[in-house]
Amino acid sequence: MKILVITHRPPFPQNGGYPIVIGNTIRGFVALGHQVSLFSLNPRRNSQHPAATNSYDDELIRQINYRVIPVDISISIGQAVANIFGRRAKNVERFYSQAFERALVNEIKINDYDIVQFEGLFVATYLPALRKISKAKLIYRAHHIEHQVWQRLAAQKRDPFKRFYLSQIAKRIKNYEVQQLNNFDAIGAFTEQDKRSMLYYGARVPVEILPVGVNVEQYRCNPDKIEFPSLFFLGSLDWMPNREGIEWFLDNFYTSLANGELNVRLYVAGNDIPERFDDYEVMGKIYIQGEVDDALEFVNSKAIMIVPLLSGGGMRVKIVEGMAMQKCIISTALGAEGIAYEHGKNILIANTAEEFARAIRRCIADEQYCKTIGHNARLLVEQQHNINVVTQKLLGFYEQVLAAKS
Repeated sequence: MKILVITHRPPFPQNGGYPIVIGNTIRGFVALGHQVSLFSLNPRRNSQHPAATNSYDDELIRQINYRVIPVDISISIGQAVANIFGRRAKNVERFYSQAFERALVNEIKINDYDIVQFEGLFVATYLPALRKISKAKLIYRAHHIEHQVWQRLAAQKRDPFKRFYLSQIAKRIKNYEVQQLNNFDAIGAFTEQDKRSMLYYGARVPVEILPVGVNVEQYRCNPDKIEFPSLFFLGSLDWMPNREGIEWFLDNFYTSLANGELNVRLYVAGNDIPERFDDYEVMGKIYIQGEVDDALEFVNSKAIMIVPLLSGGGMRVKIVEGMAMQKCIISTALGAEGIAYEHGKNILIANTAEEFARAIRRCIADEQYCKTIGHNARLLVEQQHNINVVTQKLLGFYEQVLAAKS
């Protein structure tokens, strides 16, 4: 097959869930002999062309047709007001670029693609232009239900104005999102919950559950380098649910970690950590590390992963990666959504501060218990999230879509 993948941010370097999912998918396509083009928006103003940070990704980039075009996604005060009183989904429209659309149209005109894969709602703005000129099947891969992320964020806010503002954004995005569902030829969802939501909202095109896949051979645990006990959080804090979740955790556990009531160190790492997070740092207790050079090496060196996600949606790639690295993971039920986990066997579910505290105390008191949870987590990933199996299922779905009558 000849496949064009469209993303709202470059997947290289692989420093977040969205880039990792896309990188693994493309890697799976290439490994099976398919031709792949990747067109990515670059929303980071004044930045250089994004590139891989290791030979593993460099090799993949050399095997595909990769283009990156910058876009300014900043929202003016007027646009922010329009999000309250207008009807258009400005949070989606800001990812529209005439230059990017022209590049896509020219690419479609000179190449006969079988599949055009839209990675998330923010690139759906390019669907009408491509529909006019392309005979390819246009596939929407829903990383989550976007408006539900905003609804859940709004529900967490105590400030009535913030709650109202986020609710209005959610409403605009929902209207746009629901309207797009049947404009595609098919939809790939990561979770059963997301599939049910799309069917509820009226999706009539085929919807297939295609979970997050990882290259299990890439994830190797080295027990000799693990600090036990230790807690860690790893995630991109430019994504609001991540930032909100770790702030909630720090606000609830700062005192008990700082005064030694919980006798364990906490490490917070990820890109785009706001400067104000430095105020949480406590020498020898709480470390705000920012972006790390080698994410897998960082994960391997720590014992217990926390995922205090209070809003969001879809399947958390970092949990799948943590499981592949045999980590003992403590997560909210929302954070582990879509993963076929068993609480107490391959993950620990905690939805309140009290439940997190009990789970942490249980883990830091029993290293073997943590190892058992981590071992079972690795088995789950090998069985259900192997990228080779997931990619073959995805391609099988595409073959069905291509065979179907228009």
